[in-house]
Amino acid sequence: MSNIEELAEFLQPQKSILVLWDIQKMLVDAIFNKDEFLKNVQKLAPAARVKDIPLVMTKITPLPERFESVARKFMMKRRQWSLNRTPDGYDLVVHPESQDIVMNKNTADIFIGTNFELMLRNAGISTIVFTGISTEMGIESSARAAGNRGFFPVIVADAVSSPSKEGHERSLANMKNLMPIVSTDELTGYWKK
Repeated sequence: MSNIEELAEFLQPQKSILVLWDIQKMLVDAIFNKDEFLKNVQKLAPAARVKDIPLVMTKITPLPERFESVARKFMMKRRQWSLNRTPDGYDLVVHPESQDIVMNKNTADIFIGTNFELMLRNAGISTIVFTGISTEMGIESSARAAGNRGFFPVIVADAVSSPSKEGHERSLANMKNLMPIVSTDELTGYWKK
């Protein structure tokens, strides 16, 4: 874990945004640490709102079958799961408030096919705090893409998860060499100051 005080210049509320990545019913039901994960996300969202830190909730939004990529079709078939298993699989588990942004996306990279980068640059936001599902897919790929675009990614270790505990832990180990990893309590404690 990073020393939260070392990150003070990056975690200023006016420079930060909180991303709640794909916290959708079907994914939440499949993760290995559901109770802990939800408890931590439920702490982070209100703490960010109190400090007027924008929240972006991403939502998997598949393309029509004919236009879906062959790579994505292959991956979903191999993983043998789908958000379509239950009628409410796509529903967000953390409900957005009026000031929150719900961003539909079609890939495991928050920058591809969205206006996310434009929004950040327009608002003068340079730090992206990532939470959500799944650590080794959308979180890691988006955090790496953020760093490559000149943004400062921060990962909240106990507010990211995956159906695979091994994949989650491997991803956190990879990312800790590239970007700060903090805990929910460290971050909410800092934001309360």
